[in-house]
Amino acid sequence: MVNNDYHHLTNYWETVWKPFHKQNAPDLYPEHLRKEIDELNAILFHEINNGVYKAGFAKSQTEYEKAYDVLFQRLDWLEERLSKSRYLFGDQITDSDIRLFVTLARFDTAYYFAFKTNRNRLSEFENLWNYAKDLYSIPAFKEATDFNSIKKGYLLGNHAHNPYGILPLGPDLTIWDEPHNRKEKFEAK
Repeated sequence: MVNNDYHHLTNYWETVWKPFHKQNAPDLYPEHLRKEIDELNAILFHEINNGVYKAGFAKSQTEYEKAYDVLFQRLDWLEERLSKSRYLFGDQITDSDIRLFVTLARFDTAYYFAFKTNRNRLSEFENLWNYAKDLYSIPAFKEATDFNSIKKGYLLGNHAHNPYGILPLGPDLTIWDEPHNRKEKFEAK
């Protein structure tokens, strides 16, 4: 498959490639939520996924501070949103959850240091942190997340300003395996 439309690639997997899904595969892009998913995905991309890069690659203090403020305003907004539902769209994992997770998984390990997005660590947001651990507890998320590669890629790779190639020992990644509170918090009573 050749495709350079990375912003919509997951939508194609959920629609055009649906006949190739395993039986009982979750519907990550349900028809009744597509408009809202697309709207949220645009926010996630511009203000979170790409927001960390806007801060990290800023060429002036003003540009950095603007990107930093937008990023943390949006993280605060998501913190509030996730205080009311287990996932971004209620009790169902969607494409938006996957798109947010990839940035959250990199946040404390790489972006906090390398991109100077250091107002808060992810682990300091109660709802975002427990939400991220909830997703990480799902085997598909856990198996696809390699924290060591993330750390090396951002702190030793092309994004790094690390002339001596020193790789930090932290953060402690075992905290990702600690229990989360999402299921109990949002279980039907």
